[in-house]
Amino acid sequence: MIFILGVVLTAQGQANLLNARVPQEVGALNDQQLEANDEAPLAYGFVDDRDVLWSKTVWEVVELDERVNFPFYYPTDTLNLGPDRRSLFDVLKKNLSNNNIKEVYKSSYFQERLTYPEIQERLVAVDTTDAGYDQFNADGFVDPQFIERRRITAAEIRQYKIKGTWYFDKRLGELKYRLFGICPVAPDVAIRTQAGEEEDLVELFWIWFPDARASLNKSKVFNTKNSSQPITYDHMLNSRRFSSMIYKEENVYEDREVKDYIYEDALRMLLESERIKSVIRDFEQDMWNN
Repeated sequence: MIFILGVVLTAQGQANLLNARVPQEVGALNDQQLEANDEAPLAYGFVDDRDVLWSKTVWEVVELDERVNFPFYYPTDTLNLGPDRRSLFDVLKKNLSNNNIKEVYKSSYFQERLTYPEIQERLVAVDTTDAGYDQFNADGFVDPQFIERRRITAAEIRQYKIKGTWYFDKRLGELKYRLFGICPVAPDVAIRTQAGEEEDLVELFWIWFPDARASLNKSKVFNTKNSSQPITYDHMLNSRRFSSMIYKEENVYEDREVKDYIYEDALRMLLESERIKSVIRDFEQDMWNN
């Protein structure tokens, strides 16, 4: 019984698992399943601008060291896992290389587009070792063996930043959320930090989320409560199945961040984030009470 449970958990709800005679048949779909298997993401409904009574755009940070956010971080080591088990960063990176995701930008305002070579530059650091510096000082050149190239991997992603808009649809009478951008955040590959030093985190690139939905809907997240029912990354993000903190809201002060007006006080920053959340959450309730 324990062995069977272990197989199911490892397979993560793969198709045809219980009917497979050989490992190669695991994941194979019959004709009826292929016809019923719709990998297109659930389309957003049309929202007329006249139906939007109120809206607020916010930027949030999803810390990957929080347990509830682990499904976005793991797995970091995929050598012993099947191709259906990948972290969010690996899924994004793969679809960027396959040109399935094209709308990639430098900032969250989606004005300056990045090409794939420019994205690659942000993921790789070229550094010279101490021996290379000694050789350059002595001989005036550096051998290739003293040049290090370091590439960011899924294990180094510390956060995801997301941008979205809360809006009140007066036709439906509901407060709803629409996600627009997602950005992986990692330590700056150009800076080598010593043990115990605080890492300097940088935004790698901003992806226009609607352009990535088709790709994210084909990739499954491990469901810790029921391995036979995996969830897609598109569903996880659209349904807000994560823990986050608001670090910025649109405002008259050039969209300044919370840290720009609350200095070096983590508790007050957290309370300010909760205050902004309360303003958004209470708007719908206030609509019905007025």
